[in-house]
Amino acid sequence: MSVDVKGLNKSFGTVRAVNDLSFSVPDGVVTGFLGPNGAGKSTAMRLMLGLDHGEGLTLFNGKPLAEHPHCSTVVGTHLDARPFLPGRTARDHLRMLATDARLPDSRINEVLELVGLTEVANKRPKSFSLGMAQRLGLAGAVLADPDTLMLDEPANGLDPQSIQWLRQFLKHYAGMGKAVLVSSHLLTEMQLMADQVIVIAKGTLVASGTVEELLDRRSDVLIRCSDPARLRASLGDADATIEGADGLAVVGLTTDEVGQAAFNAGLVVHELAVRRASLEDMFFSLTGDEQQFAFKSVENETPTAGGAA
Repeated sequence: MSVDVKGLNKSFGTVRAVNDLSFSVPDGVVTGFLGPNGAGKSTAMRLMLGLDHGEGLTLFNGKPLAEHPHCSTVVGTHLDARPFLPGRTARDHLRMLATDARLPDSRINEVLELVGLTEVANKRPKSFSLGMAQRLGLAGAVLADPDTLMLDEPANGLDPQSIQWLRQFLKHYAGMGKAVLVSSHLLTEMQLMADQVIVIAKGTLVASGTVEELLDRRSDVLIRCSDPARLRASLGDADATIEGADGLAVVGLTTDEVGQAAFNAGLVVHELAVRRASLEDMFFSLTGDEQQFAFKSVENETPTAGGAA
């Protein structure tokens, strides 16, 4: 099951929330959907499912979702931390969702056990913690064993053990040939979970590709040598920046190439290493100017009587 998103557009008044957004979610991998708050991730996911009115087209295995006879077997979604009636029990909530796919009660029992909610199956979710509510939402998403999962911030409220379980589960689900699209602000976790990422800012695609490809673009080679200025000159058009008294950061070349250049220039090398970028580094380099807030240094400011700087 592949998911192809083509030309999504959505405006709220004069604000363009999603702007000509196109991407693909292939099967067999976990695709991370990243962007700052207000970037348009949730709106884009709702447009993909036909829950919001807008422009563009999303094809699930070559067809719009509405043309599939049983949508629940095509895509399972968890877009809201509490997508249920608070007065209905967890089991009854899943039983209602099972109607479309004509699933037996045995399947409901399976997913309740899968997400660790068997003991509270007959309790009302209004008393659930956020983490328990997230697990119930995930149970509903996988209930019909859909070909695609779309999850919006599913790790919110989960403890570290549950986050690790979620990561392993989604990778296993994708490993069965399913398509998985998951948004998250937990960038360190997303680096462990996702095989590829889609990054948007102000509703516009700013980067996409495998995690390795994107991180390679942001990584560099650090070399500390006896004359960094001389080395930079010997590297020609290579992107190289002097760091500190004897350091040089080189982008686009391997350690072998940089080391050879230093040798050819007759320089003494004190250190030579690859500095691997993180997903967080990549994310902020792409979207830093699009944050809805900015950190203001208060180092030299005097706090007011109320304690605020």
